[in-house]
Amino acid sequence: MNVLPPSPPQLKQGMTMIGTTLITLSAISPASSALIIAPSAIAAAGSGSVLAMIGGALVGLCMALVYAELASAFPLTGGEYAIVGRVLGPLTGFIVLGVNLVGLILIPAIMALGLSAYLGVVFPALPQIPTAIAAVIISTGLGILNIRTSALITGLFLGVEVAALVLLTVLGLWHVVHPLSELITHPVMLNASHALVPTPPSTIAMAMSVAIFAYNGYGTAVYLGEETVDAARHIARSILAALVAAVLAELVPVTAVLMGVPDYRSFLSSSDMFSDFITLRAGAVWTTVVSIAVALAIVNAVIANLLLASRQMFSMARDHVLPGTLNAPLARLHARYHSPWVAMIAAGAMTCVACFVSLHLLVIATGTGLILVYSMLCVAVITGRKRGLTAHGHYAMPLFPLAPVAALAAMGYVVFSNWLAPDVGRPSLIFTLCVAVASGLYYATVLARRGGWVLRGPGPEM
Repeated sequence: MNVLPPSPPQLKQGMTMIGTTLITLSAISPASSALIIAPSAIAAAGSGSVLAMIGGALVGLCMALVYAELASAFPLTGGEYAIVGRVLGPLTGFIVLGVNLVGLILIPAIMALGLSAYLGVVFPALPQIPTAIAAVIISTGLGILNIRTSALITGLFLGVEVAALVLLTVLGLWHVVHPLSELITHPVMLNASHALVPTPPSTIAMAMSVAIFAYNGYGTAVYLGEETVDAARHIARSILAALVAAVLAELVPVTAVLMGVPDYRSFLSSSDMFSDFITLRAGAVWTTVVSIAVALAIVNAVIANLLLASRQMFSMARDHVLPGTLNAPLARLHARYHSPWVAMIAAGAMTCVACFVSLHLLVIATGTGLILVYSMLCVAVITGRKRGLTAHGHYAMPLFPLAPVAALAAMGYVVFSNWLAPDVGRPSLIFTLCVAVASGLYYATVLARRGGWVLRGPGPEM
């Protein structure tokens, strides 16, 4: 596959690695992950969710090392597809593009649809869909601004959600009922009869898939690589720092709450575990404060994820993926802010449309795409080392190939556990397969007939 020399338009470098890390952490959204996603693991595994989150963090470490090595060699705004396409070939890269683009558009819609529930503590009876669309429109407008301004905005929002997580940690550790050793050595869960029973290792392992998803987002630093000063040298550090920060921001407060819960039976049977715990320990006022912080975290995550989606759409247009009349406007940069503003508006518009889709279908559509993307990256890093395609990068992971092999094994288990879940997991796997096949067919029938897919990007100096 030929890679053409640099061709306009090109994004402007000007953001520091601190700004990149702030946007990356905002895309992870530690507060919404800890307070919205983690309860699924807690409901399934009880206090065994602590072990599940530790296991998810280990898988996250493996994937962060994979991302760090590949992003150091290819810090491209196209993200995963631009990397996989250069290492494994255009067909595989385009399949990753199709699957990843679905997630980048739909995940902000899922987040936005949850906003009304948290704003409802202040503004009761907010309509779900109009509230979500308003959040997406506001986020789209903010995302058009200069990337450094976006980093400042997301950084301020991130500070609010971290403060909420610190509060949760303090409330949990203020009066410890269950020591950490108990959570690690004698985890318990509710069975079908609502009795506390030991959590089996298989249940903990299945809850790991939730934890893996909760930490996801550290690798998205690569989408900002072309706008970050000297990204090739430092982006690996940003990815690893984002993972460590996400793990601490999510694992510590969840563990603290499980240590401070006075009655596991009532806590695990609650439909709103953390709100009930905060109300019990600090009162309804603080529950409202945390709910507002989570609402801000959701908006922050929508902004960050739309920033990433717009960068991928810009890269797609630069690579002439779409029909000719669409590529030129989507690759257009704002004269003042140097942002891909048309791509940002397009991403926001598609996310608004997605807000009209049922939440259940959105979860099915996005649930397992990450597995395919992670798996292809693991194969890419192994292939890149073997063929010397990543040798020019500034970072090489230690103990290679332990991390990608371990991550592939974990992905295999996640696929197996999802296939055993007929309500969401299995339909999600089937949907992801359909998107992959459709992407492959588009490549074969459109791009290949043009004479192949040429991946464009900044010059070798990156």
